[in-house]
Amino acid sequence: MTNQVPCAWAPMDDPLYRAYHDEEWGVPEYDSRALWEKLQLDGMQAGLAWITILRKRETMREEFDEFDPERIARWDQRRIDKALTNPGIIRSPKKIESCIGNARAFLDGFDQGEDFSEFCWDFVDHKPILGHLKYYRDGPTKTDISEACSKALKKRGHKFVGPTIVYAWMQACGLYNDHEVDCPRFKQVQELAR
Repeated sequence: MTNQVPCAWAPMDDPLYRAYHDEEWGVPEYDSRALWEKLQLDGMQAGLAWITILRKRETMREEFDEFDPERIARWDQRRIDKALTNPGIIRSPKKIESCIGNARAFLDGFDQGEDFSEFCWDFVDHKPILGHLKYYRDGPTKTDISEACSKALKKRGHKFVGPTIVYAWMQACGLYNDHEVDCPRFKQVQELAR
């Protein structure tokens, strides 16, 4: 029998991190728009701590039109300039421009009959990969699957989707169940898979 100890990466004394770990991280996500939003947030995180994104996430949702790809795809320079004045978001022109381009790539795929959720889950044969990690630091930073997904996303025109970003996103969205095996969430999120 194992001791039920939550993953070590989410500090016990940080309520925001704990809530993210305990309620959201690793839960299989099947909604195309939600998957796309989370991919944008992981791209925004590049070079920053994830807690920064968690602290700014609600403001970013407001500024980025609830991460509605159809609305973001229409952003022009004036709309970008407005966003850049908001201290509650990641104010990187390159990351904002990539989000706009990613919205257009998402919509291009949709126009060609591609379901983004199906596209994403195809990489793991529609079943979460179980990491079986004893300690999160023993896990990889990327995998062959995240590299293949990254390459496919880039081919479709997405930016800020390197294999490390894609792997972190796949973990967050439950395509990989990388909760530590002694964490109670390991089994809980496993049972949430379709």
